[in-house]
Amino acid sequence: MQSLSAVRVLSRRSCLARCQHRTYSDSASSVVKPYYVTTPIFYPNAAPHIGHLHSLVIADIFARHARLSNPGREVHFITGTDEHGLKIQNAAKAGGMEPLAFCDELSEHFRNLTRKANVSNSCFMRTTERQHRDAVQHLWKELDAKGLIYKGSHAGWYSVSDETFYPTMQVAKQEQDGEEYYISTTSGSRVEWQEEENYKFRLSAFRESLSSHFAAHPDAIYPPQHHADIMAALQEPLEDLSVSRKRARLAWGIPVPNDPEHTVYVWIDALTVYLSSVGYPWNSTGGDGSGHGWPPNVQVIGKDILRFHAIYFPAMLQALGLPLTQRLLSHSHWTVDRAKMSKSVGNVADPIKAIDDYGIDLVRYYLARVGGRFKDDVDWSQEQLQKHSREIISLLGNLFMRATSSMMMRKVSKVKRPNVTTISESIAFSPLLSALKTLALTVDGNIQRCQVADAVDAIVLALHEANLLMTQAAPWSKETSETVAAEVQMLVLEALRQSAILLQPVMPDKTTVLLDSLGVSPTQRTLADAGFGRRRIGSVRMGVRLFDLDMSKL
Repeated sequence: MQSLSAVRVLSRRSCLARCQHRTYSDSASSVVKPYYVTTPIFYPNAAPHIGHLHSLVIADIFARHARLSNPGREVHFITGTDEHGLKIQNAAKAGGMEPLAFCDELSEHFRNLTRKANVSNSCFMRTTERQHRDAVQHLWKELDAKGLIYKGSHAGWYSVSDETFYPTMQVAKQEQDGEEYYISTTSGSRVEWQEEENYKFRLSAFRESLSSHFAAHPDAIYPPQHHADIMAALQEPLEDLSVSRKRARLAWGIPVPNDPEHTVYVWIDALTVYLSSVGYPWNSTGGDGSGHGWPPNVQVIGKDILRFHAIYFPAMLQALGLPLTQRLLSHSHWTVDRAKMSKSVGNVADPIKAIDDYGIDLVRYYLARVGGRFKDDVDWSQEQLQKHSREIISLLGNLFMRATSSMMMRKVSKVKRPNVTTISESIAFSPLLSALKTLALTVDGNIQRCQVADAVDAIVLALHEANLLMTQAAPWSKETSETVAAEVQMLVLEALRQSAILLQPVMPDKTTVLLDSLGVSPTQRTLADAGFGRRRIGSVRMGVRLFDLDMSKL
């Protein structure tokens, strides 16, 4: 078994190789830039929970859909861990470990989650990597050279758990059991008043330019309510951002260039990972990084870190003269029994257990179907997971078994296999035909608009129509002619073919089995192939069971 240090070296080389693969000239406007999607860079101070899995799966859906949409286009999909900061430093000390060794162990939990969740990331970047450290120090020097970093004194409300300062307007006084204390109204974390000398970034200089940008790009933040929140925040003055801490207090981090007494503060460090992961600084081309995928097409984040990604990071990018992220998808949180997940309460949903109990594709389906609307917090429920697992097992797995039963196959073998595009729109066939003829465009449009649950809903609706047709037409019945039975079967198989192609980003394993069972060539599984009647059904395998889960336990 490889040591963690060996894994660390191999992962760094792999990440660098993938990010540098097939780069294009930044000036080559005729070439489509690589598609670039990111998750949050996870803070590994605890075991991964279902919220981490949700971010990973949603970003993976976008990455896989991009590959379906344009198979020839490079896709960069970045995730990783944010490993610097006071919490890590203190936790490592309490455990009697060196911070790096401590991070090696914690980061591996998140890397294991990406593997177990069948996430197709091209790079897993750790902020302790040398490539990232060099990028952060280069970025600092660039901002400093532009006069955007200065040393001053900073006083404010600081949260150790969030590792950020909060303005007074986001702090509230609390009292419990006779104790008075203050919390952030944004995160609910305790804050304390701190004063110290540090470096600051002139964030205040970018309020108007950020406001103009987001006013001109109403789709830059999704859902719309978060766009409105950021626009409202930009109507108020922005305070300059503290970007360093005294090294005597925070030693576990990247040193400030030319000042060994200061450490680069966590957010300017963490946010730069989206640049370092795709090769920043791009000295070899001298361009804006478009040949490496910059800017991100989609950045998937939780709503609790919206301000950092919608104000701090864009200001940094504007300061560097780089294009801003095309779209921020800020999803809501998962709760358990309508309560916020908390280690102290003991209600943290374990994604590994869910995957072990149900299989990753059913969990991914649930996360997309229920958690793909993003506007409101979603409750993690064993009952709901069971309900939606039964739904897709019936709609996809059972439908395939019904359509390819030995009785059906014997009956339809007596007539020539019909061409699905020439089947007439009878009253019985019309609802399914209508759904199938627009299905691929509907799903693609929903994904482009970040409406993941709506995309899944459209597929579910088509599968419902296919199941209904099977039930009402009863093609196995003696009263149903071989010709009609063959037409019913072909329409149902076409529904399964289209649905399987379009569900590949959501359920990559089960859809592969289904498409193989339908005789669909691996070269004919793109978005273009998902159009109605675009490809013929091949040699169909009988009796293939897509899901091995015991239905009696659901």
